[in-house]
Amino acid sequence: MTDAPATSSGPRTVRAARGSELTAKSWQTEAPLRMLMNNLDPEVAERPDDLIVYGGTGRAARNWESFDAIVRTLEDLEADETLLVQSGKPVGVFRTHEWAPRVLIANSNLVGDWATWPEFRRLEQQGLTMYGQMTAGSWIYIGTQGILQGTYETFGAVAAKRFGGSLAGTLTLTGGCGGMGGAQPLAVTMNEGVVLIVDVDETRLARRVEHGYLDEMTSDLDDAIARVLAAKAARTPLSVGLVGNAATVFPELLSRGVAIDIVTDQTSAHDPLSYLPEGVSVAEWHELAAADPEGFTERARASMARQVQAMAEFQDAGAEVFDYGNSIRREAELGGLAHDRAFAFPGFVPAYIRPLFAEGKGPFRWAALSGDPADIAATDRAILELFPDDEHLRRWITQAGEKVHFEGLPARICWLGYQERHLAGLKFNEMVASGELSAPVAIGRDHLDSGSVASPYRETEAMADGSDAIADWPLLNALLNTASGATWVSIHHGGGVGIGRSIHAGQVIVADGTELAAEKIARVLVNDPGTGVMRHVDAGYDRAIEVARDRGLRVPMLEA
Repeated sequence: MTDAPATSSGPRTVRAARGSELTAKSWQTEAPLRMLMNNLDPEVAERPDDLIVYGGTGRAARNWESFDAIVRTLEDLEADETLLVQSGKPVGVFRTHEWAPRVLIANSNLVGDWATWPEFRRLEQQGLTMYGQMTAGSWIYIGTQGILQGTYETFGAVAAKRFGGSLAGTLTLTGGCGGMGGAQPLAVTMNEGVVLIVDVDETRLARRVEHGYLDEMTSDLDDAIARVLAAKAARTPLSVGLVGNAATVFPELLSRGVAIDIVTDQTSAHDPLSYLPEGVSVAEWHELAAADPEGFTERARASMARQVQAMAEFQDAGAEVFDYGNSIRREAELGGLAHDRAFAFPGFVPAYIRPLFAEGKGPFRWAALSGDPADIAATDRAILELFPDDEHLRRWITQAGEKVHFEGLPARICWLGYQERHLAGLKFNEMVASGELSAPVAIGRDHLDSGSVASPYRETEAMADGSDAIADWPLLNALLNTASGATWVSIHHGGGVGIGRSIHAGQVIVADGTELAAEKIARVLVNDPGTGVMRHVDAGYDRAIEVARDRGLRVPMLEA
C-alpha cells in the first residue's frame, strides 16, 4: 500500500489542546499528540498546510490521511501499547509494557547505496517516505527558540575565542532567516553584536521582526550597510534583515570592502531545492524546482559555490568564518568550487562546540503542555535555583524570559550536561505532582546533541580518532533511550545536512507527576547525555575521560 505525497489540502488550522483536560487516555499519549499538533501550529510551522514544519521540506506527518490516523491512534492508545510510525505514516500498534515508549518513529532512512536525493525524491513522490529533518518528524520542534540557545552558545564561543568574550563592536554577516536561521539575529544581539542577515523571502524576515527575533528589515543594500555600520561603530546591538540572495550579496559586500568580522550561513543548503539560485524569483521557485529538480540542483549549487567562495575570501581578509551545519561547503564543491576553497573554513562543532559535547552538554528543551506561559516562568525559576553557580546559564534564562517570543505551546531550552538534566526533569515532575505546574511537561532535545548524531559535515566533523562517519552511536543512543523508558524515540536520516550525510536520534520523556515518570526520568535523562560522554571517551577526548571518571560513568575500556 502506498500513499500520495503530502499536498496542500487548503487552509487547515492545527493547534494543540491547552489546559489540563485530556483528549487521550493518559498524559503519556496526550503529550505526543499535543506536540505533533504543536509542530503544525501556524505560529510554529513554515508551511503548515503542506505539513512542512521547517528546513524547506521537514514534515511532521507524511500526508493528512496519515496525520489523522496518528491522531486517532494516539487518542485511543493504551498504557501498554506502542505506535510505530514509518516516515510519517502510522503502520502498527503493538502490545508492549508501561516502561516501553508509547511511540517509536523512523524517518527517511535509506540503505547506503540508495541514500541519494534523486532516489529519496522518487520514493517520496510515490508516497513511500518523507523527510523528517531533526525535530519536525519527531514532534519536538518548539519554533525558532529551539535553535536559539544553541546559536547563542555558538556565538558566545566565537566571542570568547576571538573577541574578548563579547561581540560588542563586531558585525556578523549571515544568510537564511527561516525556521533554523531565524534564531541567528537574536543570538548575535544577545551576545551584544550587530548582524546583517540576508534572505530571499521577505515574509520570513517580516515574521522574525513580528516575533522579536529580528530588529529591522530593508530591501535596500546601501541602507542595510549604513544601519549596521553605524550600530557597529556605536557598539550598540542591532539586527538588520536584508531581502536579497546571499549568493549575490556576500560577494558584493566583499567587493565593497565592508568591515565584517564574522561570516556564516544557515540557508537550507542541505537540500538544493530549498536554496534559491541567482536569477530565479521567489514566485518561480517551487514550480521550477518541481519541474526540473536536477537542473534546479545544478543552478543552486553554482550559486552556493559563489557564496562559499566569498565566505572563504572573507576569511582570507581576516574574518572569523564557519559553516553552520547546512552542508553548504559540500554543495558548493559539487557546484564546481575546488575542495580546498569549499572547505577553507571549519564547521561550527569542531570550531566551538566539541568541548561542550565531550562533557555531555547539549540542548535540553521542554514544553508546557498546559499552554500557560506561567508554567514556563515557574520552570525558569526552578532552573536558576538548581544551578545557582552557573552564571552563563543564568544570563541565558534571564534574557530568554525577557526576549523570547513563544511560538505555539510555551517552551524553553537551555544547555545542560551529564548528571545535570535529570535534576531538572525530576524537579519538573515534582512541580507537576504538587500543582505548582498546571499540567505535565514534555522534556526532549534537539537531535543535534552530544551522543545522538553521526554527521561528518557537522556534529562529528573532524573527530579526534577519525570516526566521523560511524553511525553506530546514534543507534545505540536510540536503543538505550528505548530501554530506559523514554515516552517516544526517533531515528532519522539526513536532517539538517541532507540525504546520505547523517544518522541521528531523538527522545522525549514526559514529566506527568507520577512516581513511574520519576523513575523513567532518572534513567533517561542520565543515560541520554551519558552516551555523549561515552562516545567522546571512545574517541579519545581527555575531557570526556575526566567527566566519566569524576561523575561515575562506567566505560569498560577505562576499567582495564
